[in-house]
Amino acid sequence: MGSEMCIRDRYYCNPVNINYRYQFNADQRKNRIAICREAADPSMITFKGRYYIFASMTLGVWVSDDLVKWENHKLPSELPLYDYAPDVRVMGEYVYYCASKKGEKCDRYRTKDILNGPYEKIEGTFDFWDPNLFVDDDGKVYFYWGCSNETPVWGVELDPQTMNPKGERKELIYANPYKYGYERIGDDNSKLPRSKKEVDVCFDNFMKSQGMPVEQIPAMYIPMIRGMFTDKPYVEGAWMDKHEGRYYLQYAFAGTQYNTYGDGVYVSDKPLGPFTPAKNNPYSYHPGGFMPGAGHGSTMEDYHGNLWHTASMRISVNHDFERRVGIWKAAYDEEGELCCNQRYGDWPTGVPDRKERDIWANPDWMLLSYKKKMTASSCTEGHAPQLAANENVQNWWQAASSDRKEWLMMDLGKTMDVRAVQINFADDEIHIPVPGQIRGTTQARYIEEAEMVTRYLLEGSVDGEHFFALEDKTKADTDLSHDFFVYENGIEVRYIRLSDMKVPYGQKPCISGLRVFGKGSGDLPEQVSYVVERISGTDMEVVMKSQEKDAADGTTGYNILWGLKPDKLYHSYLTYDTKKRIGALVDGESYYVRVDVFNENGITEGRLQLVESL
Repeated sequence: MGSEMCIRDRYYCNPVNINYRYQFNADQRKNRIAICREAADPSMITFKGRYYIFASMTLGVWVSDDLVKWENHKLPSELPLYDYAPDVRVMGEYVYYCASKKGEKCDRYRTKDILNGPYEKIEGTFDFWDPNLFVDDDGKVYFYWGCSNETPVWGVELDPQTMNPKGERKELIYANPYKYGYERIGDDNSKLPRSKKEVDVCFDNFMKSQGMPVEQIPAMYIPMIRGMFTDKPYVEGAWMDKHEGRYYLQYAFAGTQYNTYGDGVYVSDKPLGPFTPAKNNPYSYHPGGFMPGAGHGSTMEDYHGNLWHTASMRISVNHDFERRVGIWKAAYDEEGELCCNQRYGDWPTGVPDRKERDIWANPDWMLLSYKKKMTASSCTEGHAPQLAANENVQNWWQAASSDRKEWLMMDLGKTMDVRAVQINFADDEIHIPVPGQIRGTTQARYIEEAEMVTRYLLEGSVDGEHFFALEDKTKADTDLSHDFFVYENGIEVRYIRLSDMKVPYGQKPCISGLRVFGKGSGDLPEQVSYVVERISGTDMEVVMKSQEKDAADGTTGYNILWGLKPDKLYHSYLTYDTKKRIGALVDGESYYVRVDVFNENGITEGRLQLVESL
């Protein structure tokens, strides 16, 4: 594919390279102001020849002509920009916009011009959370919503003129973590719901810690507070698509702060059901790699007929809602199953300029930076340079000062053919006064309105003494905390140095990932020997035989693939460990499993195993 395209313009790398605004969150559970970047719950649409992403807490919209380069535009302040999960759909010549608000009627807005307006307000008649509007082929309009671990995803038909409900709402999707392992909360789907007695104790202790009698809490918020302690999975983030006469109702499961945050799908022949779980579940699931998570999203067909899924990715260190946006290739297979390729879901991905027949091709470039030797001008305790090369977004190198003389350097071990670099800046417990007014109640915050800048110099070297500029952003007016660069013809380089850094609020620079991709020149790894065991109806354990070689010639990591048929291994878990529990199975289903092994030179496909249901 690359030889037929302008590579520099046609690759991206998750998380999407856009500006993520700072949030000053009034965290009631910890009685603090938690400061972090956030964007989540994306609605991605096509409109008048361009692509648009609307996401929570961004104050704006991202616009692109090619799904690669995105520009940020602020939206009018009269829109509900402090409400979660903006839903955006095209209906005729209008774009309809709404967002979530508990306990208050939610208004809608429509416009013929997203960037310039005006936006016409349509008075709401009921409240909702995590909305989704769907326009059927016959012009009928349907609406789906819900965000709770106690109540379902709802659906109702709307009057297209007034946008008021027609008839009674219907219950469409409830969670069932006992049957669907991927719906369990916790990292790696590790927890089942607590008993009522356990929840009562947790709730009482929380209220005591807040110093507030239960009687002072509005009744509508008590279930929400209790819900924090139930360990029941949320069902939320509905999104409806239609394909060849079938309705695909997507929903997010578990919880946004976990690596297993993902999207499932139910199907029906009718827009309001009854719905049944699709055979291929979970639909969107990315628990491993540098930045995991792939939940609460939308699915869109581009102008070439290719399907894309966008969803929330998690960091969740400074705050549970410290999140980013990812995009992955999707498709309907020959049996009508909705699937999404997230095998190497945070590596460089090519965007085709035509209809793509196979979304499952291996990446064009391999990861070159894993566990490579890192040095730095300085570091703080617990934030050593090596953390910038361990493929874990939840920890990072931090310089000892904010002086622009600080630097971080990677040694690739030898001169290599580098094709792409991703620079991931992190935030480490920012403590500054709130620069504006805290707004809202249940998720009160202030969204930073000022335009920030992130600046640095990226250099390369062959010998470690003579450096040349790869990217000079020392005078940039952008704030790209996950900046990404592609080198069309490759760069021969051994050392990569990041210096002259200036980051928002005068922080000490932090790097969670200096990630390098390219083409190795050595041998492929040997096929891995592994054992897989079904340990429960919803769990299996995979143990790989360790190959004691260096990363260049032996093993860097593993990709565990599984699915219902040998040619439909739609689910994956990229890991650098030799033992992994997979908790995303459906009770009663048998699975085919394959473990691929990769290094800097490519991927070696593993042998297939059948794992029977219990």
